[in-house]
Amino acid sequence: MSTTSPFTAMLAGGDPRSLGRTAEVVDVVLADPGRLGELFACLDSPDPVVRMRAADGLEKACRARPERFTRFVPRLLGEVAAIAQPSVRWHLAQMLGEVALRPSEAEAARGVLRDQLAGSSDWIVLTSAMSSLAALAGDDPALRADAVRWIGRFADDPRPAVAKRAARVLTALGAS
Repeated sequence: MSTTSPFTAMLAGGDPRSLGRTAEVVDVVLADPGRLGELFACLDSPDPVVRMRAADGLEKACRARPERFTRFVPRLLGEVAAIAQPSVRWHLAQMLGEVALRPSEAEAARGVLRDQLAGSSDWIVLTSAMSSLAALAGDDPALRADAVRWIGRFADDPRPAVAKRAARVLTALGAS
């Protein structure tokens, strides 16, 4: 991915705890889906604020128009999944629960989500990965059982948000 994009300037600067001009960027890519690649390019920025805001923008655009992300699934499962930044990882988890996946992609996505559950200490990554893993389990009993095993590990987590999300997801999966 290239690190130069007109969106980079829009996503840079300001309070790093804010989303800055992310909403404007989302409006642009929703109006012109041909520019989604430019937003993906921002994930390669050396600036973690730009990466976080780009991931947030991608997730919001994916939630609004998931069909536009089908062609980007290999990128999500490859390049984006390799980014270790927690704010990128939780948005990736959310997108994997929204976009339509072919069976092989769904299996790869479940692997990415299980890796996030196994290797993250960030509560937002964990809660997002739990929700999307449950969504990907669908009505398949074997996949639901696998999701229950993974999510059940967090039922007694000392972080209230993690334990509450685990309980809610387990209930939705019929495990509680």
